[in-house]
Amino acid sequence: MTPAVSTVDGSATTSPRRTPGASSSRKVLQLLLAFSERRCEASVAELAATIGTPVATTYRYVALLKELQLLEEGRAGHYHLTSQVMPLARAAQLANDMVRLARPAMEEAARELGETVMLFQQFGDSAVCADRVECDRAMRFTFEPGHSLPLGVGASGKMLLALLPEIERDRRWASIVEQRGTAVRDELKRALENRYAVSSGELDEGVWACSVPVQTIGRRPTVLSMAGPAARITDETRHTAITALQEYAIRIQRAIASYSL
Repeated sequence: MTPAVSTVDGSATTSPRRTPGASSSRKVLQLLLAFSERRCEASVAELAATIGTPVATTYRYVALLKELQLLEEGRAGHYHLTSQVMPLARAAQLANDMVRLARPAMEEAARELGETVMLFQQFGDSAVCADRVECDRAMRFTFEPGHSLPLGVGASGKMLLALLPEIERDRRWASIVEQRGTAVRDELKRALENRYAVSSGELDEGVWACSVPVQTIGRRPTVLSMAGPAARITDETRHTAITALQEYAIRIQRAIASYSL
């Protein structure tokens, strides 16, 4: 049985156990997962370095994925995903009951706060946007469903990192501190104490964001976030937004608890 690790809010995350005899399959899937909005194309040498396989072996993996029409070659020997993967993303979104249960509260939050509201979940070292609801005065943001950011970055990335069990946070500290400095430790401490995290201009210039935990039992860490132009969000508005977002997070928690019964 795979062991579960409790998060700081009392929920549990499952530590995946490595499946024996699946080394090659694992590498092929890691190669696919190496692509993201931050790296939409890559050379075979870059992919080999990312998944830790010889270049010759990586060429075979790429050839297999080309055969299945999941990869195709673009400019100067760089490869990218094809539209063949898009139904997978849609299927994942439709199967995510968290998104379905959270959607009504997110829509109401967007109307009340007049800003964009998003739901983020933790997958490995990333915070992935699971859903997004725009208000009637929406502006262009970086994040749409399926987009991700590193843990520890932005309000959502910081809140999700703070929610992880201490042993998992410690495992990620070295790389995060190297990229963002030691101040991130204080930010996470405040996020845990206050049950919210904020950011200003970290991901999109001129954008202020806040994020609060959605406490769930036996599900992956999830946060509810709001983002909007810093110029139209005053200090008083920010406090009101955080409080309101916490109330909507509780509403989502109740919907999930009722659904799980």
